[in-house]
Amino acid sequence: MSEPVVETPVLDHYECRACGYVYEPEKGDDTHDIPSGTLFAELPTNWRCPVCSAKKTAFANIGPAGTASGFKENLGYGLGVNNLTPTQKNILIFGALALGFLFFISLYGLQ
Repeated sequence: MSEPVVETPVLDHYECRACGYVYEPEKGDDTHDIPSGTLFAELPTNWRCPVCSAKKTAFANIGPAGTASGFKENLGYGLGVNNLTPTQKNILIFGALALGFLFFISLYGLQ
């Protein structure tokens, strides 16, 4: 027999458009005694941003952590870079900068 499928809610992160604070359901909100695992939709209607006190309506859904940024319909374009997560993009950008710096410094070794 197959095991029953248990659906877990997607833990979307929400960003305050006023100050940039990101509500992460995995962490909750210590300043307002919101326990970890509380979805944004389950927050009380009078909940406010812990940084700037903006209303709950000032938050925008930015999706789950570690997903590719951008619109889903645009992820197939480009050279495959659109499918990278923000962490992978940072590694690619700063790795290329570090490599370029090393090549530049290696020019001092030429006689």
